[in-house]
Amino acid sequence: MAHILLVEDEVALAQFIALELDSEGYQVSVAPDGMTGLTIARQSSPDLAILDWMLPGLSGLELCRRLRTTGSKIPIILLTAKDEVEDRVSGLDAGADDYVTKPFSVEELLARVRAHLRRTQETNERVLQFADLRLDLLTHQVFRGDRMINLTVREFDLLVYLMQSP
Repeated sequence: MAHILLVEDEVALAQFIALELDSEGYQVSVAPDGMTGLTIARQSSPDLAILDWMLPGLSGLELCRRLRTTGSKIPIILLTAKDEVEDRVSGLDAGADDYVTKPFSVEELLARVRAHLRRTQETNERVLQFADLRLDLLTHQVFRGDRMINLTVREFDLLVYLMQSP
């Protein structure tokens, strides 16, 4: 079950979106402001984040920037009433993967969530990970932390077996 972080300060809208996501089978964490959202994102590593741009304290745009500067690669959907081209460009340049303007269709939002999670899942299926050991099935690269480890074909195959069959 995918975990989605929803950062929205409009209580009724947050409840509505959370209910829709929950009915689709997602685990949802809701934060009413940017700082709470940042804390939850750092503690729970969600699979996707939906961020309102206009938040009290830390804006959704700044939250997006901070997540990207810490290396987070989770898909981020900005949800906002700002619909000018310059606003969309700013949001995408800040690191958002998608941009949905209010008012929006909940069906479209859910479809965008599914699309982003599908892409993330496809990427995750090609990378095996245990603690700080990462193995890329396509490139045959193995990393321990930031250090690349050179393996023979037999060693690589054995490691794949061990990581897939703990």
